[in-house]
Amino acid sequence: MPRLFALIPAAGSGVRMGGDLPKQYLPLAGKPLLYHALSCLCRHPEIERVFVVLAPGDPYFSNYEWQLLAARTTPLYCGGETRAASVFNGLLAARDEIAAADWVLVHDAVRPCLAPAALARLIDTVRDEETGGLLALPVVDTLKRGDADAYVVQTEAREHLWQAQTPQMFRYRLLLEALRVIDPVLATDEARAIEQLGLRPKLVIGDNRNFKVTYPHDLALAELILKSMQ
Repeated sequence: MPRLFALIPAAGSGVRMGGDLPKQYLPLAGKPLLYHALSCLCRHPEIERVFVVLAPGDPYFSNYEWQLLAARTTPLYCGGETRAASVFNGLLAARDEIAAADWVLVHDAVRPCLAPAALARLIDTVRDEETGGLLALPVVDTLKRGDADAYVVQTEAREHLWQAQTPQMFRYRLLLEALRVIDPVLATDEARAIEQLGLRPKLVIGDNRNFKVTYPHDLALAELILKSMQ
């Protein structure tokens, strides 16, 4: 049976948050943001190991207490300049532990509110798929296309549009090869890389609590969500 692994690219600087700390280390409910993203994956009984891809020479990771998660966590100091480069480098660094047909779940370091039910739904749905899949939510808001001066150009149809989330779950060898051939700037998520091979990832209903912390005010909302999930 193919095994399950997870990988968290955490080499970014999070410039939109401002401040001195990279976004993944900002405090949230007494822990760094990264801790919560890591914890939700480590708690799943079928995920054998979680690889955290850090920037080379990252001076922050070792300053925090990871003892409760250490048994299932491996830091890899091989992050690249883009998300795709970090994921690719992490996959290469873990190649001795992961078989070609094993599943890899790639999760954002700054999505701290992944519910166990959403994670289980992704795994249960995708493990029988050939290509893989991702958590996502159907778009429900009206979408406006704007110009460079922030005036509405037109309203976009929202039918069949989905907002991608993470984790995104693909077989090790397929994901490695997809990231090897795509322009890293274009690969804003793993599904995009897979799509470039002409394949169709499965969309799995996600959870609106599983949002990406992007701006300072997002931290307060994330803390409220975490408290409600306890």
